[in-house]
Amino acid sequence: MDPDFWHKKWEANEIAFHESEAHPLLVRHFSALGLAPGARVFVPLCGKSRDMNWLLGHGHDVAGAELSRLAVEQLFSELGVTPEITEIGPLERFAAEGITIYVGDIFDLTRDVLGPVDAVYDRAALVALPEAMRARYAGHLVHLTHSARQLLITFDYDPLLTVGPPFSVNEHEVRRHYGAAYHVTLLEKHPLKGGLRGKEPVAEEAWKLERR
Repeated sequence: MDPDFWHKKWEANEIAFHESEAHPLLVRHFSALGLAPGARVFVPLCGKSRDMNWLLGHGHDVAGAELSRLAVEQLFSELGVTPEITEIGPLERFAAEGITIYVGDIFDLTRDVLGPVDAVYDRAALVALPEAMRARYAGHLVHLTHSARQLLITFDYDPLLTVGPPFSVNEHEVRRHYGAAYHVTLLEKHPLKGGLRGKEPVAEEAWKLERR
């Protein structure tokens, strides 16, 4: 997907995908990952999600990757903290106590730059990418995080509805991308009230991925 698509979304404030509260599936199922207090959680394509506040509020150290600098500036502003900004190759690192966000193309983020993480929370990354990019992304994420355990949120709907992003990623595709590296468990599946952009039916799913 053209990065300009997302830059224009943020510049025009067309962020209906951004929610004002932590995602209910995060609240209900994050404990299934069995993390210790202080564990470091990586959130790919994080935007300025309130999920970051929730993770911080539950004592986790948070790392994120986001294409839009504007989104990250707004995130830190809403957190009420001033980040230290450092250039690292093609990326910028915004850092404050307990939180580090890398601004730029996630495919430019390396293991060495990110550092070790204990878990991944992917609510808006896999489903934001068109089908042609999802296999590359999933492989990069597995490598980047050393197959860290993961809570993944997806949508499953008839792709002929053409409402993405967020795109439909069904169970077969989840297992195709992650089955070699992880044991894949469906934690919850429910119909999404109102669908996406008024189109139904859409199922929302939460997955636990545990390293094999």
